[in-house]
Amino acid sequence: MKKIILLLILTMLYGWQLGAQEFITIGNMPYRDAPADEYQAERCVLDLRYPADSSGYVTVVWFHGGGLTGGNKHIPAALQEAGLAVAAVNYRLSPKAHAPAYFDDAAAAVAWVAANIESYGGDPSRIYVAGHSAGGYLASMLALDKSLLAAYGYDADQIKGWVPVSGQAATHWQVCRERGDSSSVPVVDRYAPLSHVRPDTSPILLTAGQAELEMVNRTAENRYLYDALRTVGNDRVVFHELSGFDHNTVVGPSLQLLMEMIRRDARADAGK
Repeated sequence: MKKIILLLILTMLYGWQLGAQEFITIGNMPYRDAPADEYQAERCVLDLRYPADSSGYVTVVWFHGGGLTGGNKHIPAALQEAGLAVAAVNYRLSPKAHAPAYFDDAAAAVAWVAANIESYGGDPSRIYVAGHSAGGYLASMLALDKSLLAAYGYDADQIKGWVPVSGQAATHWQVCRERGDSSSVPVVDRYAPLSHVRPDTSPILLTAGQAELEMVNRTAENRYLYDALRTVGNDRVVFHELSGFDHNTVVGPSLQLLMEMIRRDARADAGK
């Protein structure tokens, strides 16, 4: 009896259904009304996977990694059976594109989801944005540099939560290479999340793998970003260095933390 009651509570709080849940997937949805060229039309698409028979559900916007030079949209396994929608986003890549194209694409995608998810049954007030590596870098930039989403008429602080996984906090190496800067020396300029620290963000969950196993400087950069945000009075940021995990394996436990964040927010919202 206790287990049945618990399942019913989870169903009410999180939109989970008893038994198998069906999902609908729509692939290669353009998130720009008028692409500027063929390459933008090719890359500026997303795959939307959402629950078929529920409404008011959470949506996670997911940005893939690949160093801004590679990678492709996909839905991480940890998000596939969680009773929520996922918008897996492609964005333009170097060398065919250069900064700030990456940020603009990411902002356009999030704004599209915010404007359209309700028509598919989702709750536009329950959108989380996450990404791994280069995708985590893009998520951090959108969270902190409000001008990026403001260009699309959207306030970054309307996002329910940000979860950058092992993203750079300094300017991305590839952006530095595009300008002929050394990729071995950290640069902090307008293309660095560290340049945009502010006290009044939506909740931010920063994660990185164990420092000794991670990519060079990655854990230290995220720890420093956490410290910088706390220094300016941001009490809505947390940081987890995930022991035993490297740059690639850190995704799984990071998404578990995202799901914990979603469950905690659902409980808080249900208590209002």
